[in-house]
Amino acid sequence: MSEFILLALISFLFLFLLLTVLGVVLYSGLFTEVIIRTGSSPIKNITIAYKFKQGSYKDSGAVFTESCSIGPKLSSIGVYYDDPKQVPAEKCRYIAGSVLSEGEEKPSEELLKLYEKYGFKIFSFPAITHVVMTTFPHNTFLSIFLANWRVYPQMGSYIKERKLCAHPFLELYRGDLIYYICPLARQGDFYVPEMRETERRQKEKEEDSEDRQTDITGADSVSDITESRETSMATSVATSVAPQEQEDDNRSDGSGKGSSDSVGSGSSFEDLDLEVIEEVEPAVVNKGHDVTSEEQGPIPVEGEE
Repeated sequence: MSEFILLALISFLFLFLLLTVLGVVLYSGLFTEVIIRTGSSPIKNITIAYKFKQGSYKDSGAVFTESCSIGPKLSSIGVYYDDPKQVPAEKCRYIAGSVLSEGEEKPSEELLKLYEKYGFKIFSFPAITHVVMTTFPHNTFLSIFLANWRVYPQMGSYIKERKLCAHPFLELYRGDLIYYICPLARQGDFYVPEMRETERRQKEKEEDSEDRQTDITGADSVSDITESRETSMATSVATSVAPQEQEDDNRSDGSGKGSSDSVGSGSSFEDLDLEVIEEVEPAVVNKGHDVTSEEQGPIPVEGEE
């Protein structure tokens, strides 16, 4: 009997614990409808105290805890500059801190010095009229995890489908609501000096790498040009030498041919002399006797009588 009562008590406690956890999760916003919209910003120009960090967004809780311990009644704010789906967790950049004043109100000097004492820096964000935004209940510590799990995918899809230029992502914790805000204008005004410095350094590194790549490509081009010039010079030299050798060969052949022709021509001249002699000999022979110029007498000239 006692074992049955003990088992029933354990079952009751387990069921009660399960219902309690389920109630807390529901209260934290498990089934809260997320409505994404564009419009005016719910905040005006604000002055914040922040710390700039680089690393996983999961580590931002330590900075939020520190800023809340300094100003427990102040609203908390976080700005996330990189998309964790595209940038490694260790290279993601963000700021976290507290909102010191809003609108025309100015923060007190004591509050500024208090935050600066703990290493926080001061910066101001402008009021903007066009943002992508939504809200999520901030009822328990689980609300933050549920909001990140449900809000960011829907905001990302909303921005991508409409091809909007919206960045960076702001989280403002005010009362029992978390405001998720993405500026559509003046985005550069939400970049703190440390973020601008890292952007400048990254740009310089990219330019240096491009210059190095250009230098390497240029050196390769020069070497290719040099090689091509050397190849063309070698080809031209070989080409010029070949005709010269051919010309020398032709000259030698020509000289040989000329000597043979001269020899041939000499032989023909001899034959010609022999033919002339043969033609002359019959003319000067008279009945088998040689006739001298005296015996022949003068040769008659036409026109003389």
